[in-house]
Formats: sequence, C-alpha cells, structure tokens
Amino acid sequence: MEILPESLNNLLPYDGEVYFFGKILPSKKADHYFNRLMEDIDWRQDEVIIFGKRIITKRKTGWYGAEEFEYTYSRITRKAKIWTPELKELKDLIEEKTGLKFNSCLLNLYHSGEEGMSWHSDAEAELGKNPAIASLSLGTTRKFVLKHKTSKEKIELELPPGSLLLMQGETQKYWVHSLPKTKKVTEPRINLTFRNIQKIKK
Repeated sequence: MEILPESLNNLLPYDGEVYFFGKILPSKKADHYFNRLMEDIDWRQDEVIIFGKRIITKRKTGWYGAEEFEYTYSRITRKAKIWTPELKELKDLIEEKTGLKFNSCLLNLYHSGEEGMSWHSDAEAELGKNPAIASLSLGTTRKFVLKHKTSKEKIELELPPGSLLLMQGETQKYWVHSLPKTKKVTEPRINLTFRNIQKIKK
C-alpha cells in the first residue's frame, strides 16, 4: 500500500504524479553504493533500433530483478540477472520510502554529460497500465526534464547523488522525460529505475 509523506508535493500540474524525495542516502552511503555498483554490475553497452538500424550506445545498462524477467524496450529484449546484495538493499530502502513494491531494476551508467537520454516515456507493455517507477541517482548531479506530450509544458529539476524521484499515475501516458546532454558535466552518473514487470515470460 502506498503511503507517501505528507510533505511531498506533486511536481506535475496535471495528467500524472511525480514526487521528489530529495536525498534519501547520506553522501558517504551514496558514494559507497556508487563504487560497488560500478564494480559489481554486469554493465553492457545498450542497443537500440532507430529507423530500422541497430545502434550501440556509449551509455551502459544493467538489468536485474527477483526473477529472470524478460523486458523489451527500444525493440531489444533483455533477460534480467538476479539481485546483487547492494541492489536488494536499495530496493528495500526505496520500498520503505515509497510504500510500493518493486520486482526489477534497470540501471543506466552515463560516463559523462556527453551521454544522455532523449525524450521518451516508459510505457512498455511489461510495465502494465500507469506504472510506478522509482528513480535513484548516484554519482554526479544531472538535470532531469519532463515535457507534456500535448501542451509541451516543461518541468526541470536537478537530481543530486542519493536522491529519489517517483513517477506514477498517468505520468507515462501524458508526459515524456529526458536526461539532456551537457559538456559541463565530466563525471559519471548511475541511475537506478526500480519498476514492476507485469508479464513474466518463461
């Protein structure tokens, strides 16, 4: 059952819910998890299909969960690895903070500000209708932007290390989001997006 702190305000003016919890990890803890994930995650270059062409991105990803879930995004299917101890600890912490349950996590490693994420919404079939996605940031601070699909209204915020952002309700239906590229950022960032896979393919 979801029980959000009363102090949290919905950052979206309409058509969805986004909550920023601020830092849920002290700096030393955030650094600890960043260093362990850099070493322990099976990082792989991401593959996407754009205009029918297979593109290998500089950004690296990891896909983990409670089971060997299969997840298809950007027309590429990936099979999850089982939780590492650190990922399980972070999942438990985020479940405590949000009052929600998650069974998987997609990790993105951005080596610098020259790597980012273009406009998209997390609306894959495996996530079900109106998915809740909890995003934990580690490493350097990066700007995160949401844009309404119709009105084009934008919401921008900085995501420092150890901070948690929750997107839920109809957010993915009506809004897209991005991590803009910038030459001002030279340090790496790890983003963990905890989610629930609805379809388990055997």
